[in-house]
Amino acid sequence: MENQFQNIPENKPKQNKVGMILLGLGVANAVAALLMTATKLIVNNDHTSDMGNVLIFSNFVVIPLLMGIISAWFWRNLQMKNLQYFLCSLYNTLLGLTFSWIFMGEGYICLLIVTPLIWATILGGTYLGKAMFKKNNRTINAGVFGVLMVILTIDNFLTHDYQNMVSDVMVINAPPETVFKYVAAYERIEKEPDYWLFKIGMPCPVQSTVDAYEQGAGRKCIFSNGYVFDEVMTVYKPNEELTFEITHQPRDPEIMGHIDIQKGQFLLKDNGNGTTTLTGNSWYKLYVFPTAYYDLWAESITRNVHLRVMEQIKILSEKPDADAKLSLK
Repeated sequence: MENQFQNIPENKPKQNKVGMILLGLGVANAVAALLMTATKLIVNNDHTSDMGNVLIFSNFVVIPLLMGIISAWFWRNLQMKNLQYFLCSLYNTLLGLTFSWIFMGEGYICLLIVTPLIWATILGGTYLGKAMFKKNNRTINAGVFGVLMVILTIDNFLTHDYQNMVSDVMVINAPPETVFKYVAAYERIEKEPDYWLFKIGMPCPVQSTVDAYEQGAGRKCIFSNGYVFDEVMTVYKPNEELTFEITHQPRDPEIMGHIDIQKGQFLLKDNGNGTTTLTGNSWYKLYVFPTAYYDLWAESITRNVHLRVMEQIKILSEKPDADAKLSLK
């Protein structure tokens, strides 16, 4: 780190500069930890909400902005260049993510997902703080802090509820009666995942089993690493529709606690030419905000879960001996 900070006045020892940089990082992260704890207690003690561990907009935008501004205050007299601010913002981000991993139990994939947002907001706060303290207008500086604290306070008491549905379509070269055999339950997927998050360790679907082929029967969607989603089939219309509700899902630090998959559905349409249009739908609830950022990830992950399962159904349905296997009960 020291090699990055050579341009300092001769009357300021290099050790003092490094010390002030470290102090800025430490104080910023300490304040962030206190604010994160306070918002968690306020938001998740709201008994009018059925949500679990909600992480609000301010956790990922307002607090990181404050981290950058606080750090910039400690660095205001160090005559740092823009590149040095840039690198220190990265160090600030990595330190905050390390604390999240140690004290909040976040998985490494979750931290990977959140890194761009946290770094961007800390960096923005750092450059904002640099400009603020360069002009040293106390009224403006107090106003900026005041606005951020007002947003943080209001955000804590807002209702945080976001639900979405993702739909994907695939054409299968087999009639509905063949395709439907593999919709409720399918053989274990042996193919290695294509999606990059699955490749680096995010759990992905590998098999589905059922207790019986009828409405009300239990169904299990088995993910890699042994994770199991327990489901009940609420609609079972052979060759037309399978709808199931999630009754229990694993609490894995990589995906769970941040999203709940509520319901899934497969719809089959006979195209009249020996092919079937298979539609996969999933409904989920997010517990992390801002949704403008996190729903991009949630949609991508859900879509790739769909495609992995639907591709397996397609492979099994299009096998030459598919009609002779797995008779419906």
